[in-house]
Amino acid sequence: MSRIPVPEEKSPKSSVTEEHMYQDVYDAIMEHRLPPGTKLTEQVLCQIYSTARHTVRKVLTRLSTEGLVDLEANRGAFIASPSSQEAKDMFEMRNILEHAALAKVASHAGTRQLAALRKLVNEERAAHQRGDRPTWIRLSARFHLELAMLTDNALLVDALHRLVSRTTLLIANIDAPGQNACSFDEHDDVLSALEKGDLAQAQHHMAHHLQHCEERVQPEASEGFDLRNVLGKSIS
Repeated sequence: MSRIPVPEEKSPKSSVTEEHMYQDVYDAIMEHRLPPGTKLTEQVLCQIYSTARHTVRKVLTRLSTEGLVDLEANRGAFIASPSSQEAKDMFEMRNILEHAALAKVASHAGTRQLAALRKLVNEERAAHQRGDRPTWIRLSARFHLELAMLTDNALLVDALHRLVSRTTLLIANIDAPGQNACSFDEHDDVLSALEKGDLAQAQHHMAHHLQHCEERVQPEASEGFDLRNVLGKSIS
């Protein structure tokens, strides 16, 4: 079975500065150190990373493509801040797409493909247990994309990539005792049902998982947020 690549997290032609800036901003968004609504001012980013404006624009465009940044004409770039209605619509669409993805995966995915997902869930759990929050969040989102990749449907993968990124940024800062915003335990339940050949149970667990995530969404805006307090090195 051929593999459909998820959009790369790193461009092979990106400069060291560009890649560093991208990863810095990406991690800050996912960890909610840069909350939804934060303005990403080009001039300030140029100063923080000692780089040219065209490099900053490439990074912002890349983050926009992934659904993490909104580019608004005559206003600039902002950390995506979906409304409550948009968040509801996105989770509804995710439920539809991931329900269909599970049906296709269950019909033809082999032991080797499911074993790769099992490895990913174990890595997600290990990252959480060692307190590596950025890796945990990244792997948590990656589970859904890797599952979608097993469908061999590039359009489905692309659609879920943006939806997963955009919904994850809204729940990444929320923890509750004994629970996880995008739980590896719930991923484990989905995968265990797939391994047993129980599609209905896998879909049930996925719907429960997505509902759990949606309940933790807290759209918010940020005003007057100082990027220098979060990103890059201090300006000398």
